[in-house]
Amino acid sequence: MNNQQQGQQINIKIEDSILKGAYANAMAVSHSKEEFVLDFMNIYPWQRAGIVTARVITSPGHMKRIYKALEENIKKYEQKFGKIEEAKEPEGVGFKTT
Repeated sequence: MNNQQQGQQINIKIEDSILKGAYANAMAVSHSKEEFVLDFMNIYPWQRAGIVTARVITSPGHMKRIYKALEENIKKYEQKFGKIEEAKEPEGVGFKTT
């Protein structure tokens, strides 16, 4: 990015329905050569059912930037609040790749 691009501001609007967020206790990741698809889900194991609460589709190049941003923010979180222990995966529910 050059200095002119860094100084530009972008106004981003967010709809109320998106602003409230979506809970997810499971995630599936799939990909092709052109894109990554992240499906965030809310699974109810006692009902043997669930719903997709959000789907994000992005390019491989942008996915790499997302990965780096998540990695950096986890490091910052742990520096401030302490090490995050990875949760045990509940039977039938969890975050996995496909």
